[in-house]
Amino acid sequence: MLQIIKGWFGGENKFERIWLLAKIEFKLRYYENKLGLLWALLKPIMDICIYYVVFKVIMKTDVPAFASFLFIGLILWNFFVESTTGTIQILQTKKYLYEYSNMNKIELYISQLFSNSIGFFFNFLMFLIFYNFLEKESMGMSLQAFWIIPIFINLFILSLGIALILSSIYIIAKDITQIWQVFVSLLFFLSPILYNLRVFKDALPTFHYLNPIAGIIINGRRVMMEKMPPDYGLLAWDMVYALFFFSIGLLVLNKLGAKAAEKL
Repeated sequence: MLQIIKGWFGGENKFERIWLLAKIEFKLRYYENKLGLLWALLKPIMDICIYYVVFKVIMKTDVPAFASFLFIGLILWNFFVESTTGTIQILQTKKYLYEYSNMNKIELYISQLFSNSIGFFFNFLMFLIFYNFLEKESMGMSLQAFWIIPIFINLFILSLGIALILSSIYIIAKDITQIWQVFVSLLFFLSPILYNLRVFKDALPTFHYLNPIAGIIINGRRVMMEKMPPDYGLLAWDMVYALFFFSIGLLVLNKLGAKAAEKL
């Protein structure tokens, strides 16, 4: 694994190339849409409206600042889903890039996640505006909000690791696409995206330590909405998860990805 990382960092102009690919990917995603970039902002807003009506208006949930509660949870969740689901077939759809150039396969994943990060940035900016200027129950911001940077890095590494694993499995088992879609649907309802944290912990004790996405969402809300530092134990545990999946992803890609162009 160390040899893989060392070999990747040994090249030149990698970050410039990755950033260029990320910008191209981001523009192409919305190129044919009439609303263009606005779709990147509308999707979480539409999701928030739906869940707000169901859980706040109909089910009368008692979560304070519920719209912002949903907002930050959904943009973190959507980044994870887009980064893992959207890269499952990347070795097939972009094999011309690594087959006919000196581009390393991992550059494809990083550029895809950077592209998703651009969308996340716009959504996060919308959250900041909404929470600080439109949310009636807002507690305002504090210096603890800067903890969102390591939390997002944690999410990025976790998503990258799982993306590497899923796309490598796709080389030998294309059914992984359907399996992952079902698993993601299950994971959505096993994460504290829609529920009060107290209710979530009562129903699934210690599960937030078994589900790294749950920990990331919990800490994201703590630092952005509650003026509190992250749960350091939970943050450390989630980082261990992220590094573990990333390590496994590198090893699996190195083993299965060598003949990806032939098998795909």
